[in-house]
Amino acid sequence: MRRCWANCWTCRPRRWRTSSRPARSDAAAMIRGGEELRALAAAPPALRPGVRRFYFLRHGETAGNASFIVQSPVIPLNEAGRAQAERAAGRLADAGDITRIEASSYPRAYETAQAVARRLAVPMNATPRLGERLFGELVGQTALELDWRARPAGGETLEAFVSRTRAAAADALDGGDVPCLVAHGGNLRVIAAALSVEFLDEYAPNALPLRFDRTDAGWAVTVL
Repeated sequence: MRRCWANCWTCRPRRWRTSSRPARSDAAAMIRGGEELRALAAAPPALRPGVRRFYFLRHGETAGNASFIVQSPVIPLNEAGRAQAERAAGRLADAGDITRIEASSYPRAYETAQAVARRLAVPMNATPRLGERLFGELVGQTALELDWRARPAGGETLEAFVSRTRAAAADALDGGDVPCLVAHGGNLRVIAAALSVEFLDEYAPNALPLRFDRTDAGWAVTVL
């Protein structure tokens, strides 16, 4: 079910900390292979960001998202996604502490990041390693039956995707400033698992800004 942007749970900041409880089920398109993704992402060596705070923004909606299909890298935002990006930019501007943006080079994420960069007037870097997994022959199929353990012809293995996402995050989060990563749902799940953060379905919507804060107990996530 879609959530509106006004007068709903997304309008109220919520905060979740790391937890030893089993993670809730992933969004429908991500269930199969979710445990394998988390295990690979959480494997040693640990991801140790230099920053104490960062933000993550999944790209706005696309026609592929609306139709629940596996997407190629070239899919752009749809009209709803562009509006979502502008609203997310306003929320991130209200945060007031973002110093730079690291964006996936996929059009849907890059366009979302451009909206944020315009509003915040901060530098933006294209980071190709923050791209979504390459699904090869699975592109165009229903995402509701997607199994992340699959090894599609012409695509990327789960191991390769997790490895490059972790490497991209390690570089993007190495510093004393406050970056904002604008990327994809798969990247978000990898980064959350690498930081021992329980991934909740509430984190999954398009263009929903998340703030990650390092605490004595680990990393805490706030929905903006």
